[in-house]
Amino acid sequence: MVLGWRRRKNNNHKGVKQNVEVVVPNHFMCPISLDMMKDPVTLSTGITYDRENVEKWFEVENCTCPVTDQIVKNFDMIPNHSLRIMIQDWCVENKQHGVERIPTPRIPISRFDVAELVIQVKASARGLDQHGCLELVHKMKKLCNEMDRNKMCIVENGAPGALASAFDTFANDSIERNVSVLEDILSALNLMFPLKLDAKIFLGSKASLTCMVWFLKHQDLSGKEKSVVTLKELLSFGDEKHVEALSEIEGVCELLVEFINKRISPIITKASMRVVWYLVSSSSHCSDKMKLTFVELGLVSSLLDILIESEKSLCEKALAIFDTLCSIEQGREKGYSNYLTVPLLVKKILRVSALATNHSISSIWKMCKLGEKDDEKRVLVEALEAGAFQKILLVLQVGCGDEIKEKATELLKLMNPYRAELVECIDSNYKNLKRSF
Repeated sequence: MVLGWRRRKNNNHKGVKQNVEVVVPNHFMCPISLDMMKDPVTLSTGITYDRENVEKWFEVENCTCPVTDQIVKNFDMIPNHSLRIMIQDWCVENKQHGVERIPTPRIPISRFDVAELVIQVKASARGLDQHGCLELVHKMKKLCNEMDRNKMCIVENGAPGALASAFDTFANDSIERNVSVLEDILSALNLMFPLKLDAKIFLGSKASLTCMVWFLKHQDLSGKEKSVVTLKELLSFGDEKHVEALSEIEGVCELLVEFINKRISPIITKASMRVVWYLVSSSSHCSDKMKLTFVELGLVSSLLDILIESEKSLCEKALAIFDTLCSIEQGREKGYSNYLTVPLLVKKILRVSALATNHSISSIWKMCKLGEKDDEKRVLVEALEAGAFQKILLVLQVGCGDEIKEKATELLKLMNPYRAELVECIDSNYKNLKRSF
């Protein structure tokens, strides 16, 4: 079999050109890709493949050996060091023909190695052994960063749960005394998202949540990022107990609003907005209390500020939170008092994404239907003047979900009586309008 390696040599003395074809031995070729193997491994069926190719074969739910078609009961892949050395020697021998030597591959960690690491992490946490736990955490982080196979093996064999348990143990003992190991554990967990249930149970404890909020207050930028991203991951699981526990920690709402206002890093800003959304949109009994708290902290004005000039992801998050805050009277009042509210909501319809359009229409609908009659009229008139009628009509024509379709249809009916009195526009630029905040 001939590979595409071909080196053309110039003979200056004879003035002729010579083509050299490099023939790769068949037993160096992977039976799946028919390319030369870089990391040959042998299955229980006795057939050798390139590790990357055979892993992809099994990832798509194949359970047979590609060559023999036998059912593979043991998926362990044994490195074929002898064959790999032969391939490397052959590459060196053919270096003058343009063949590059394949590097010696790193051997991936096994599930047995991970099991041993998990046992050691749990033992060091029980003994509050900071030094020992730090060494193990550093080893896990290094293995995760070396290759995706290591990361997958570590995640699937219980390491996140063990690390989260250790985090809870050290946080229960003392945050200040164990701050170094706690921060490193949180950093390692950030490499292992999405987390499984066992890890989230430990991270949702009062001690763990208090520790992460402490990091938001006292740690540097990196520590703040790791903490708020972990909180976002934890609340994404949808457990109302975690929402309630976080909402009870003093100062957390003020910190989140501060991060949104200051925008000290894109990661912190986006994660903070997602955490806020989980807090205000949950079905727990603390949801309305959270909405009121964030309204009183001035979040409505902050969200409108974000809507003026921000990229898609931030706009979507800001609109989602604003839509939720419009469910309470105090949130709507803040919206009514800002002259940019309705024009900005109309502007985002069909300009950002389908999700942003849905939240914009829903917010306008809530400000009309859930407010006083005078507020309803003012919102409808402002929306008409900003070109909402044509935009909402187009949304219905393009297609949308049943809930938004119902709200959009009702808004058109409410707007229709005022259309004859007004001059409607199609779209506007609101950058030069005076802000009320």
